[in-house]
Amino acid sequence: MATAADLASARNRQVTTVTRSLIELIQRLWKDMSAASIEADLEGEAGAAIVAAVAAGQMTVAQGAQAFVAGAMAEQAGTAIPEALLVAEAFAGIAPDGGPLETLLYLPAIGVQRRLSAGMAPEQAMIGGLADMARYTATAVVDTARSSVQVAMAADRQCVAYTRVVTLPACSRCIVLSGQQYRYSEGFLRHPNCDCQTVPLREPEWGEVPTPQQLVERMTQAERRRVFTVAGAEAIDRGADVGQVVNARRGMSMAHVHRRDLRVTSEGTTRRGLYGRQLRRTGGEFARTPGERYNRSTTPRLMPAEIFRVADSRDEQLGLLRRYGYIV
Repeated sequence: MATAADLASARNRQVTTVTRSLIELIQRLWKDMSAASIEADLEGEAGAAIVAAVAAGQMTVAQGAQAFVAGAMAEQAGTAIPEALLVAEAFAGIAPDGGPLETLLYLPAIGVQRRLSAGMAPEQAMIGGLADMARYTATAVVDTARSSVQVAMAADRQCVAYTRVVTLPACSRCIVLSGQQYRYSEGFLRHPNCDCQTVPLREPEWGEVPTPQQLVERMTQAERRRVFTVAGAEAIDRGADVGQVVNARRGMSMAHVHRRDLRVTSEGTTRRGLYGRQLRRTGGEFARTPGERYNRSTTPRLMPAEIFRVADSRDEQLGLLRRYGYIV
């Protein structure tokens, strides 16, 4: 039987494979764009194709979340039957900050224009824009993967916590957090391009997840110097605690762009949207904001991370997750 660490590795491969496939698609589409037309390109068919592909990628990783959690519970002598079913489509088309995915994926056009204004050659500006697009795409997919897993953990009362799993190569900030255990509803600390995964837990045990020291022992001397700096690697080699060498929290943040008192999303809130259809059945009200094409719900839709932040109990979390269309 696969161990919890094996399941986490398989989950990481799934997310990584989806991300790489998307970036390869974007690279092919990017070749037909130019700095002179980048804004029109990302507002037109090419941009629509990128948004559709990334949304499909988000759907794919969300669909695998509940199976991942169920497998982890079964591996720990639990059952594979959750209390509620995750709605994968509720996670697609949403940027990490809760805004529309298409808005996030238009930002590379702005980046290209800024580079041109700074005097950069068009070819170099486009290379920078492609790097931006790859970063935004990876962030959207990975954040969706984590968010959907956290909702799947909440939907299974057997799950009480999770352990952070770090896969090498990794940065020093992540290495010192390897094996750390958190309550199932606690937010996942990350930095841009972070690919750390979680192992859902039935009981407070770390199993086969490597500790920071074990990860360091697997690294070559060159890798240690690159990750911890020459002085830091020397200190660790002489017996210094890894956590004392690295400030684990510096540079890490929750996966959102704009800090808000409440994280909400407008996605799925039209009359025909996923959340909107649910509201119509319960008599929800809709209105059109000036400049908007469609009527949207007058009731904000909370993001999963915000639900876990404000809810006091698992029952309240499940109630809010159902209310906002993330589980059924």
